[in-house]
Amino acid sequence: MIKVIVGKKGSGKTARLVDDLNQHAMCDTCNVVCIEAGRRLDRLVKYQIRLVEVSDYPVHGYHELLSFIAGICAKDFDITHLYIDSIYKVSGDTNPDHLAQFLNDLDLFATKENMHVMIILSDDPDQLPEGVTKFC
Repeated sequence: MIKVIVGKKGSGKTARLVDDLNQHAMCDTCNVVCIEAGRRLDRLVKYQIRLVEVSDYPVHGYHELLSFIAGICAKDFDITHLYIDSIYKVSGDTNPDHLAQFLNDLDLFATKENMHVMIILSDDPDQLPEGVTKFC
């Protein structure tokens, strides 16, 4: 299951992300990973959340990001929740059509792995293709 939170800069997406992450940190049965670009969440989320700074790894584009996520899941086979903060920054690709294809591929993978995914997207919701908005 994938959920995309879309809004313009300053609309409260990060605050919602931090609240969700900290709520899952209190759950004993949750294994949560958050992929981010930049270390801006370090002091905002509880230590139980595994933060992954994507720029520490050679990940460029959506195909490599999906492979990176698959690698994380191969190492930690019991991940229940995956968060991606600022998907355009994490992937390095701001093309919404490429994002739509990535979301379809990730949805298939997340369903197979029984994993919930939340993605933060800074963009105008009215300008996104249907392939993205169906996950909003």
